[in-house]
Amino acid sequence: MDLAVLEETLAARGEPAYRTRQVWEWAARGAAGFEEMTNLPAALRAALGEAVPFSTLSRTAEARSKDGTVKALFSTHDGHPLETVLMTYRDGRRSLCISSQSGCPLTCTFCATGQMRFHRNLTASEILDQALYFRRLGPISHAVFMGMGEPMMNLDAVLEAARRLPDVGITPRRTTISTVGWLPGLTRFVSEVEEPIRLAISLHAPDDALRSMLMPVNLRYPLADVLAECERRFELRHQKVFVEYVMLRGVNDRVEQAAQLARLLDRKIYKVNLIPYNPTGAYEGSSRDAIAAFKNVLDRARLPATVRLTRGRDIQAACGQLAAERAVEVTPC
Repeated sequence: MDLAVLEETLAARGEPAYRTRQVWEWAARGAAGFEEMTNLPAALRAALGEAVPFSTLSRTAEARSKDGTVKALFSTHDGHPLETVLMTYRDGRRSLCISSQSGCPLTCTFCATGQMRFHRNLTASEILDQALYFRRLGPISHAVFMGMGEPMMNLDAVLEAARRLPDVGITPRRTTISTVGWLPGLTRFVSEVEEPIRLAISLHAPDDALRSMLMPVNLRYPLADVLAECERRFELRHQKVFVEYVMLRGVNDRVEQAAQLARLLDRKIYKVNLIPYNPTGAYEGSSRDAIAAFKNVLDRARLPATVRLTRGRDIQAACGQLAAERAVEVTPC
């Protein structure tokens, strides 16, 4: 929901300012439309239904995995695609993987989103409407800005949306913003964001040469500069930084590289998530044995590390697979 359009519409009708808050509270609790907002006059509900689109996005397709993961394909008002994923876990967590851009301009070689055309940044309303769509389907508890796009390239909109997520049920400590190391946005995030929003860095290599091959952004913003900002975040906010490390067979999964990673990262600051690769055509995923051997090296170095559970691979909803390639007819949510 575009709250600016809502405010303008209400003001034009001479409605009191608190009406915006009332509408938002209903939307954040999962209301499916203005007609459900029973503390608004019926005439106002009808007028809003005609003048204000309830969502800035149209859902064009949805897929459900055998593990319970749900992936929704959306279209913006100007026809740009994006995908959002809901992951459910046995412990009750319902976590959203949210997109911040339609496509991505940074062309990481292992990521399907990086292989599609970049369209534009999403607005704060378009980001928030991804969460509201799934909130209408049930409670949500966590969010990671790890879908399509680089959040630090669209930081103002990402933060505006993130700061409204507590109303939807997602606290700052359960919100994570992931970056490949886009330094201008990362530096701003570290310096300006006082909320305990979590930071994750997509690392994927223990040295500059390999990382530059996998992630061209590293040529512009090398490892030392990116990690210095991560460590500054720890010093300022006393929160560990998550390291995302996708496991690519024969590329970055040798035990020697695990030892190099352990030397690179301070165990007091970082926690490593090893991610089994979900093939998109460029590479093969590491074997279970290779992942276990890699983790064993990190364990011996006492660098906290876990192997992430893969979700939604059968519907191309797992890490690195979001592409929104197929054109489908746009229909309202």
